Amino acid sequence: MRDLREMTLGELEQAVAEAGEAPYRARQVMRWLWTREAASVDAMHEVPARLRQYLKRHFKISRLSASCVERSADGTRKLLLRLDDGVEIESVIIPAEDRTTLCISSQAGCAMACQFCATARMGLHRNLAASEILGQIIAARPECSDNERLTNYVFMGMGEPLANYVRLSNALTIMTAEWGLAISPRRITVSTVGLVPAMERLLADFPVNLAVSLHATLDQLRDRLAPINRRYPLAELLDACRRLPLNRRSRITFEYVMLSGVNDSFEDARRLLRMLAPLKSKVNLILFNPFAGALFQPSPREQVENFQAILLRGNLTATIRESRGQDIAAACGQLYAQRGARIRTEGNPFPGPPARGEPLSPSPFRGRGTQYVPLLLKGKGLGERF
Repeated sequence: MRDLREMTLGELEQAVAEAGEAPYRARQVMRWLWTREAASVDAMHEVPARLRQYLKRHFKISRLSASCVERSADGTRKLLLRLDDGVEIESVIIPAEDRTTLCISSQAGCAMACQFCATARMGLHRNLAASEILGQIIAARPECSDNERLTNYVFMGMGEPLANYVRLSNALTIMTAEWGLAISPRRITVSTVGLVPAMERLLADFPVNLAVSLHATLDQLRDRLAPINRRYPLAELLDACRRLPLNRRSRITFEYVMLSGVNDSFEDARRLLRMLAPLKSKVNLILFNPFAGALFQPSPREQVENFQAILLRGNLTATIRESRGQDIAAACGQLYAQRGARIRTEGNPFPGPPARGEPLSPSPFRGRGTQYVPLLLKGKGLGERF
């Protein structure tokens, strides 16, 4: 049974016509879904009874609710959301002086196997439906205090958004449509570890902000930190970034997690400056947030600031992202989505990278429903074809 919260206005107008009702009734239903956030068709009092009965027979309305909300000392809130099949995901509300940001998950788990991310250790359970992506927004709103409201939306939660492009696209259509949530695309950021064909498709379809998780300036290192680099190496990734259809006010944000003794040298900074200088870009330096079994340590603050100074002297905009919600494992790279779960720590879970041109080895993270990187990129039904 299809979810009403996955339908576009045109699709709903067609359904309303099949029920023998006037097209304007579709907008009426949309207002109940997205403005009044109706939990059921029965709550739509202005909708004729005959149409309500038709909708109840042919459609459903999903609604996520938080089974657990953890609150950080800095005001960050992490929501644990249980889906209909028992799978759990996490969303994070991040308050600031001038905005309140919702960090949204696009998959349950992740198949990208990035070494510095706790979510990678879950493996990929499954893609989220558009209604489950949008449901995180509806579930988060009641958790906001009286003097705050959600203003910004970042797809930086669990999963690789562009590996779930069809559902992401559906969700973005509803988020930005005037008959939907009517959110300005400028307030939406989609982050990717570098699925090149989908990056180009995303910005052709939606004028949202793009963030690219870079994290290294050499292929040999990025192969190991973010194995997707073996499929789309740095030269191909940066060439795609040069071709992206950015508007005059837009810049690509490159995210760079600072790992002590791994990618934080002054030579790394100078290489990063040379790589990004030709692009309309800015850099977000991320303090590594440790988790149980992590193989890395965060770079010392002084090293991060010196790294930033090199970029700034080269006229590259560079900011340091302060960690938020670290005390509740809600900071960047810490989402794991199991209450009280212990992240696997035995041994070294990361295989060495294959020689360039060899096939990717399976993700080392094995769990219920886990899918692997090569399957996600090539397999039928797991990723998306571009």
